[in-house]
Amino acid sequence: MAVEGSASDLLKVVTLLGAAVVAVPLFKRMGLGSVLGYLAAGLAIGPFGMGLISDPATILHTAELGVVMYLFVIGLEMQPSHLWSLRKAIFGLGSLQVVVCGILLTCVGLAFGFPLGVSFVSAMGFVLTSTAVVMQLLGERGDMAQPRGQKIVAILLFEDLLIVPLLAVVAFMAPPDLGGAVAAEGSRWASVGLALGAVVALVAAGVWLLNPLFRILANAKAREVMTAAALLVVLGAALLMQLGGLSMAMGAFLAGVLLSESTFRHQLEADIEPFRGLLLGLFFLSVGMSLDLAVVAQNWPLIVGGVLAMMVVKALCIYGVARFARSSHADALDRAVLMAQGGEFAFVLFAAALGARVIDPIVNANMTAIVVLSMALTPLVVLVYQRIAPKPGVSMDGIEAVDGQAASVLVIGFGRFGQIASQGVIARGASITIIDNNVQMIRDAEAYGFKVYYGDGCRADVLHAAGAHSAQAILVCLDNKEAATRIAEQARTDFPQAALLVRAFDREHVLELRKADVNYLVRETFESAMAMGHQAVLTMGADEDEAQAVMDHLRQRDAERMDLEAAGGMFAGRSLVLGRTLADKAVPADA
Repeated sequence: MAVEGSASDLLKVVTLLGAAVVAVPLFKRMGLGSVLGYLAAGLAIGPFGMGLISDPATILHTAELGVVMYLFVIGLEMQPSHLWSLRKAIFGLGSLQVVVCGILLTCVGLAFGFPLGVSFVSAMGFVLTSTAVVMQLLGERGDMAQPRGQKIVAILLFEDLLIVPLLAVVAFMAPPDLGGAVAAEGSRWASVGLALGAVVALVAAGVWLLNPLFRILANAKAREVMTAAALLVVLGAALLMQLGGLSMAMGAFLAGVLLSESTFRHQLEADIEPFRGLLLGLFFLSVGMSLDLAVVAQNWPLIVGGVLAMMVVKALCIYGVARFARSSHADALDRAVLMAQGGEFAFVLFAAALGARVIDPIVNANMTAIVVLSMALTPLVVLVYQRIAPKPGVSMDGIEAVDGQAASVLVIGFGRFGQIASQGVIARGASITIIDNNVQMIRDAEAYGFKVYYGDGCRADVLHAAGAHSAQAILVCLDNKEAATRIAEQARTDFPQAALLVRAFDREHVLELRKADVNYLVRETFESAMAMGHQAVLTMGADEDEAQAVMDHLRQRDAERMDLEAAGGMFAGRSLVLGRTLADKAVPADA
């Protein structure tokens, strides 16, 4: 029997992993994202699909640890000073969005004919945005550290905090026959005290216990124990908050914040990351499995109408609040599309309301289906929005286009290479014109006192307007070898009076530039690599003269190989190194 039970459990694990491994790469290849892949896989293997998994509620309960660990990692990135700087977004913007959305979504419930209490609970469940879905989408887009991403994270944190007072409100809404008023009042005060005690205990442990603990474990040099300690901190903080009647996710987030300035922060993040990703994927799988297709089929007009009404009203509300808070149209629209869904805490709220007899089982099933569908639709809506939304234009405010310039030196491209290459002629006092087509770089250069004009160096008319016709030297410092080659060919034909100095990408690019008859070229990593090689020879005990002789020999050999490659191709260049030292052989073709 034990063997049969173990085999059954193992079959479930294999089924979950197999569904994820098949569905997620397929959906990402189709451009639909990993979240939608997980949800579709969960729906396919769940009790309302092929029936391979029959208890999604149990899996969902375990998979919520993925959300917990995600918030711990986010907390590690949120130093207390940074968190304090977001206080207006957390409590100001977050509370405004929750209140406005709560009122409007309650009105939607009333419009569907539900009583006020049921409408309020359903609305507030939908107000609680899915932290897991939004965080995953933000992470895939790389917006987590951007200002608009930080505002969304702040709102999500406030909504996570909101689950505690909402559960208290549900308890107040319970029918009076569930207990005496005095006992209920005492129980509420006891719950508040327990919650405060849990927070104080967690903060005290974070301040005085965690860093010494990790220091001791680090000195023990046992990697697996450090991983176990990281899991212990996350799960322990979540358990403490749960025992205090608070959100597990908020406990993990608070633990992360307390450790955000620790010297062990990066080690903790690396240890937690594999578990976070796996459990978060399991969470999305279980959400997909929880979608009861029988309930949807039976009440499809109500559920489809509810999903559309709730998502549209919430999106409009979020957009209006964002614009009121002076966000740009693009940021407000992006936030509305991203957050227009219910979240995982809605399941907790609906379960509490069902237990308190505020809502009945039919309402609970319908609202759960509405929330799950909204979570499933969000990645698809975001994908459609990204396809149809106009690309944000680059502001040219304060950027001056090149026109009628005249200087003895023209620099094309002012990135890291161009900034260094131009220093010599600037120090000598030569007149110089600099052009680039990166607007942000132009603004950044202006802050350091450099005047950079906007212009595309691949166009002959732009080069003429930049003064190439009268320049003594043209420095092509771009990191795009195709563009650099085109500019070199154009400049040699139209502006033969100017010495042409070009940054080369690799050996193949050198050969192309030689055909353009440039006056001087340098491979972008060659000189720095030779300088390091020179220092390495000195480190091995050679004196300065010997080291210089070795490097001069290598330069000569490199020039010989380059000449042979230009004359007879790559194999001719390779033949020169046969039979010589290993150091001479180990020169790749793209060096």
